[in-house]
Amino acid sequence: MRTLFIAVALLSGGISMAEAAEKAPSVEWGRHVSITSGCNDCHTPGYAESGGTLDPKTALTGVAVGFSGPWGTTYAANLRLTVAKMSEDAWVTYGKSFETRPPMPWYNVHEMTDGELRSFYMYVKSLGAPGQPAPQGLPPGETPQTPYIVFAPPQMPQ
Repeated sequence: MRTLFIAVALLSGGISMAEAAEKAPSVEWGRHVSITSGCNDCHTPGYAESGGTLDPKTALTGVAVGFSGPWGTTYAANLRLTVAKMSEDAWVTYGKSFETRPPMPWYNVHEMTDGELRSFYMYVKSLGAPGQPAPQGLPPGETPQTPYIVFAPPQMPQ
Protein backbone atom coordinates (compact mmCIF):
# COMPACT_ATOMS: atom_id res chain seq x y z
CA MET A 1 0.00 0.00 0.00
CA ARG A 2 2.83 2.40 0.89
CA THR A 3 4.51 1.75 -2.47
CA LEU A 4 1.25 2.40 -4.28
CA PHE A 5 0.81 5.70 -2.40
CA ILE A 6 4.33 6.84 -3.28
CA ALA A 7 3.93 5.83 -6.93
CA VAL A 8 0.59 7.63 -7.29
CA ALA A 9 1.93 10.72 -5.54
CA LEU A 10 5.00 10.86 -7.76
CA LEU A 11 3.14 10.19 -11.01
CA SER A 12 0.53 12.80 -10.25
CA GLY A 13 3.26 15.37 -9.70
CA GLY A 14 1.67 16.31 -6.38
CA ILE A 15 4.70 15.69 -4.16
CA SER A 16 8.41 14.87 -4.38
CA MET A 17 10.00 11.51 -3.49
CA ALA A 18 11.28 12.97 -0.20
CA GLU A 19 7.82 14.26 0.73
CA ALA A 20 6.20 10.92 -0.18
CA ALA A 21 8.68 8.96 1.92
CA GLU A 22 8.20 11.35 4.84
CA LYS A 23 4.45 10.71 4.87
CA ALA A 24 4.79 6.95 5.38
CA PRO A 25 4.48 6.16 9.12
CA SER A 26 7.71 4.92 10.70
CA VAL A 27 9.43 4.54 14.06
CA GLU A 28 12.01 7.17 13.10
CA TRP A 29 9.30 9.68 12.14
CA GLY A 30 7.58 8.92 15.44
CA ARG A 31 10.80 9.73 17.31
CA HIS A 32 10.98 13.01 15.39
CA VAL A 33 7.32 13.79 16.20
CA SER A 34 7.94 13.07 19.91
CA ILE A 35 10.82 15.56 19.92
CA THR A 36 9.39 18.36 17.79
CA SER A 37 5.98 18.16 19.47
CA GLY A 38 7.55 18.55 22.90
CA CYS A 39 6.30 15.21 24.25
CA ASN A 40 9.64 14.40 25.90
CA ASP A 41 9.80 17.80 27.60
CA CYS A 42 7.30 16.61 30.20
CA HIS A 43 6.88 12.84 29.68
CA THR A 44 10.58 11.80 29.77
CA PRO A 45 12.50 12.00 33.07
CA GLY A 46 15.55 14.24 32.85
CA TYR A 47 15.02 15.21 29.20
CA ALA A 48 14.61 18.96 29.69
CA GLU A 49 17.25 19.12 32.40
CA SER A 50 19.79 17.38 30.12
CA GLY A 51 19.31 19.82 27.28
CA GLY A 52 17.44 17.31 25.16
CA THR A 53 19.43 14.11 25.64
CA LEU A 54 16.99 11.32 24.88
CA ASP A 55 17.56 8.06 26.76
CA PRO A 56 15.48 5.30 25.11
CA LYS A 57 15.38 3.40 28.43
CA THR A 58 13.33 6.18 30.05
CA ALA A 59 11.76 7.89 27.04
CA LEU A 60 8.08 8.71 27.60
CA THR A 61 7.79 6.75 30.87
CA GLY A 62 6.16 9.64 32.74
CA VAL A 63 7.50 11.94 35.42
CA ALA A 64 6.78 12.17 39.15
CA VAL A 65 7.01 15.98 39.20
CA GLY A 66 3.53 17.46 39.42
CA PHE A 67 2.08 20.53 37.79
CA SER A 68 -0.08 22.29 40.35
CA GLY A 69 -2.63 25.01 39.61
CA PRO A 70 -6.29 25.93 40.06
CA TRP A 71 -7.24 22.55 38.46
CA GLY A 72 -5.33 20.57 41.13
CA THR A 73 -2.10 18.70 40.40
CA THR A 74 -1.42 16.73 37.24
CA TYR A 75 1.47 14.48 36.26
CA ALA A 76 2.89 13.74 32.83
CA ALA A 77 1.58 10.24 32.12
CA ASN A 78 3.63 7.20 31.19
CA LEU A 79 2.80 7.19 27.48
CA ARG A 80 4.23 3.70 27.09
CA LEU A 81 1.46 2.43 29.35
CA THR A 82 -1.16 4.51 27.55
CA VAL A 83 -0.13 3.17 24.13
CA ALA A 84 0.29 -0.41 25.39
CA LYS A 85 -3.46 -0.57 26.10
CA MET A 86 -4.48 0.43 22.54
CA SER A 87 -4.32 -0.71 18.96
CA GLU A 88 -2.79 1.68 16.45
CA ASP A 89 -6.24 2.62 15.12
CA ALA A 90 -7.53 3.19 18.66
CA TRP A 91 -4.52 5.45 19.36
CA VAL A 92 -5.27 7.57 16.28
CA THR A 93 -8.90 7.97 17.40
CA TYR A 94 -7.78 8.79 20.94
CA GLY A 95 -5.20 11.31 19.68
CA LYS A 96 -7.90 13.17 17.75
CA SER A 97 -10.38 13.31 20.63
CA PHE A 98 -8.92 13.13 24.15
CA GLU A 99 -9.01 16.03 26.58
CA THR A 100 -7.19 16.33 29.88
CA ARG A 101 -6.20 18.87 32.49
CA PRO A 102 -3.45 21.49 32.16
CA PRO A 103 -0.71 21.90 31.33
CA MET A 104 -1.05 19.12 28.70
CA PRO A 105 -1.73 20.79 25.32
CA TRP A 106 -4.16 18.08 24.12
CA TYR A 107 -5.53 20.50 21.51
CA ASN A 108 -2.13 20.40 19.77
CA VAL A 109 -2.27 16.60 19.55
CA HIS A 110 -5.68 16.90 17.86
CA GLU A 111 -3.89 18.73 15.01
CA MET A 112 -1.47 15.89 14.32
CA THR A 113 -1.99 14.02 11.08
CA ASP A 114 -2.93 10.35 11.11
CA GLY A 115 0.60 9.62 9.85
CA GLU A 116 2.15 11.54 12.74
CA LEU A 117 -0.06 9.76 15.27
CA ARG A 118 0.66 6.35 13.72
CA SER A 119 4.38 7.08 13.68
CA PHE A 120 4.31 8.23 17.30
CA TYR A 121 2.47 5.02 18.24
CA MET A 122 5.06 2.91 16.40
CA TYR A 123 7.90 4.76 18.12
CA VAL A 124 6.45 4.38 21.60
CA LYS A 125 5.81 0.66 21.00
CA SER A 126 9.45 0.26 19.89
CA LEU A 127 10.79 1.59 23.19
CA GLY A 128 10.20 -1.60 25.15
CA ALA A 129 8.70 -2.40 28.53
CA PRO A 130 6.08 0.12 29.66
CA GLY A 131 7.34 0.59 33.22
CA GLN A 132 5.40 2.03 36.13
CA PRO A 133 2.57 4.56 36.01
CA ALA A 134 3.13 8.19 36.91
CA PRO A 135 1.44 9.36 40.13
CA GLN A 136 -2.31 9.96 40.02
CA GLY A 137 -3.48 13.55 39.68
CA LEU A 138 -4.88 15.38 42.69
CA PRO A 139 -7.95 17.60 43.04
CA PRO A 140 -7.66 21.30 43.91
CA GLY A 141 -6.63 21.94 47.51
CA GLU A 142 -4.66 18.70 48.02
CA THR A 143 -0.91 19.09 48.56
CA PRO A 144 1.22 16.75 46.44
CA GLN A 145 3.64 14.40 48.20
CA THR A 146 6.04 14.64 45.25
CA PRO A 147 8.03 17.60 43.93
CA TYR A 148 5.76 19.93 41.97
CA ILE A 149 5.76 23.11 39.92
CA VAL A 150 3.19 25.78 40.72
CA PHE A 151 1.29 27.21 37.74
CA ALA A 152 -0.31 30.29 39.26
CA PRO A 153 -1.82 33.03 37.15
CA PRO A 154 -0.19 36.39 37.81
CA GLN A 155 -2.07 38.92 39.91
CA MET A 156 -3.28 41.70 37.69
CA PRO A 157 -2.68 45.27 38.94
CA GLN A 158 -5.82 46.94 40.16
